[in-house]
Amino acid sequence: MTDISLSADDRIAKRNVFFLVLAQAFLGAQMPMLFTIAGLAGQSLATNLCFATLPISLIVAGSMMSASPLSAIMQRYGRATGFVVGAIGGAAGGVVGAYGLYHASFPIFLLGSFMTGIYMSSQGFFRFAAADTASPEFRPKAISYVMAGGLLSAIIGPQLVKITSDAFVVPFMGTYLTVIVINLIGMFLFAFLKIPKPKAPTAGTPAGRNLIELLTTPKIAVAMICGMVSYALMNLVMTSTPLAVVGCGFTQNNAADVVSLHVLAMFVPSFFTGHLITRFGVEKIIGCGLVILASASVVALSGVELFNFFSALILLGLGWNFGFIGATTMLSNAHEPHERGRIQGINDVIVFGGVTFASLASGGLMNCSGGSPVDGWNAVNIAMAPFLVLAGGALIWLVLKPKQVAI
Repeated sequence: MTDISLSADDRIAKRNVFFLVLAQAFLGAQMPMLFTIAGLAGQSLATNLCFATLPISLIVAGSMMSASPLSAIMQRYGRATGFVVGAIGGAAGGVVGAYGLYHASFPIFLLGSFMTGIYMSSQGFFRFAAADTASPEFRPKAISYVMAGGLLSAIIGPQLVKITSDAFVVPFMGTYLTVIVINLIGMFLFAFLKIPKPKAPTAGTPAGRNLIELLTTPKIAVAMICGMVSYALMNLVMTSTPLAVVGCGFTQNNAADVVSLHVLAMFVPSFFTGHLITRFGVEKIIGCGLVILASASVVALSGVELFNFFSALILLGLGWNFGFIGATTMLSNAHEPHERGRIQGINDVIVFGGVTFASLASGGLMNCSGGSPVDGWNAVNIAMAPFLVLAGGALIWLVLKPKQVAI
């Protein structure tokens, strides 16, 4: 919820959205850069190829573990301070990662990946920051616009990889040095944000709900479940997609094209998702997202032609967009400003905890289920079912709950 004094005029909110979109596009470019090359770099350093994608998992794990501390910093010192801490963490991760590459040390490289998670965690709070000064009417649009900045980062990042990955004798070192520069320059964008620190409750006002009360609030609980399921299932399938495409006889360029269209499907809808939430309601948009995620699984299970891969991954991106932006909007509307430090941090711990589990499970399901890539790909998509049932059931319960109470 937003203070009336902040809701009366969205000019400040629009200014903040502008700089958060720039941060999402420029600073956010490091994430597709690192997700593109971290597995390849890990493959060149790891003695056991089974651990090649461990750097990616550690980035997500670092994000999960730093979510609550970063949220507490933002609650006490303001959003800008927390975002600068995240950028410093990203720069430090780039330094350690480059050092690990230079000395061909996999453990040091993994440490750098874990530290990069600090930035990834802070980027996750951009969407909440967009809502801080927005009116209830503008809030879903503000969140959606900031998420749309990810489209620019998805374009900028891969292009920077092409320029920097072979710039030095040590492969990929140029990319990690570029990440350092991106963070050191990009952190100055946060100086332009105008987001006041939330006021602490005074003696005459309610102190706010404790953590148990917050987590048992129906809208908060359902928002967390739907956000976690949407993000984790997207990561589960996307991580396995290149392996499945190549394993089914297509080329690496085909796999790259499938992933590129998937990324476009993730972010292009953000230009209108907020408008849809305003018009139809957040519960309907989340529900639509879950249905689209389920349809992605059905399309993937119906065949392993290139058309199936393209169609399934486009649906996967669209379903993630509706489900995750909808869940973020629902959560933002379900707590007071002085409660955000606790609930937003624990939300991202849960969300990125699910993503960490999904990224670790994806390789195992793909490579260790049955005797062929087709069997592994089918196992990945079948694994979506119970989690979709969980999120769908929680959402239906929330929608029906007021009617049950009225009875």
